[in-house]
Amino acid sequence: MPFDGQYRGRVITSEDITFIRRLIAENANASRRRLSAKLCEAWQWKQSNGASCDMVCRGLLLKLHRTGEIELPPVRFQPPNPLVRRTAPAPMLIDTTPTAGALGALRPIDLQQVRRTADEPLFNSLMEQFHYLAYEQPVGEHLKYLVWAQGRPIACVAWSSAPRHLGSRDRYIGWSAEARRRNIRFLVYNTRFLILPWVRVPHLASHILGRMSAVLSDDWQRMYHHPVYFAETFIDPGRFRGTCYRAANWVLLGLTTGRGKDDLTHRPNRPIKEVLGYPLTPSFRELLTQA
Repeated sequence: MPFDGQYRGRVITSEDITFIRRLIAENANASRRRLSAKLCEAWQWKQSNGASCDMVCRGLLLKLHRTGEIELPPVRFQPPNPLVRRTAPAPMLIDTTPTAGALGALRPIDLQQVRRTADEPLFNSLMEQFHYLAYEQPVGEHLKYLVWAQGRPIACVAWSSAPRHLGSRDRYIGWSAEARRRNIRFLVYNTRFLILPWVRVPHLASHILGRMSAVLSDDWQRMYHHPVYFAETFIDPGRFRGTCYRAANWVLLGLTTGRGKDDLTHRPNRPIKEVLGYPLTPSFRELLTQA
């Protein structure tokens, strides 16, 4: 299949391909990884946080190689995939004494962002033990929160980069394809929300969501050097009603197609889910539709 001239939103011209061929010829002994680093440096191809777009660049080189546009050197080293052979987080012993009563009696409630901290293994362990989907290692930008009260964890919340294509969400925002490509990084996806099973406190979940909306963008800015303007999540109506999200003023945007991002059949092959969203700033549309 010939190369279509565009990769991950970047237009690749014939002059670019000629440059890559020359780069390979001038660095005949370089590995694929080294060639990718050199190309990123030459193009000043960087993420919003200043880090090199190395993985995206390697994907481009591989695609050009497979379509016959360039010839990469043979693979020298195949690193193990840590996501394929991931060891499940080990269980941790914590106090599981039942907690019940009014929300006011539980306060103060503290939100702790634990990504890249000593408490991240506790988050992973709790998700693995008590969430019905278990723990899943996120890929890309993501944050993890432990929620504490009375010296004990009571909930876990995980956020990741949003999926690129989501029809109901895109129609709600009203952005163009170009604006979505440029601004998708300003969206965040709530991938997991766990109230620990021994905690029975009315209105706790919606209270946590409300508190989270006030700190999420600033925390994302500190970790990844850019804010987020809009949050979204999926609800499986066969399992949940999404009451806590609705109580926290999240909006029903529509339904998924049930096909998944790599579908080629155009027929549903997985449960259809509700898509809920929440603006993290009143000017989210103005900010996200800028192309």
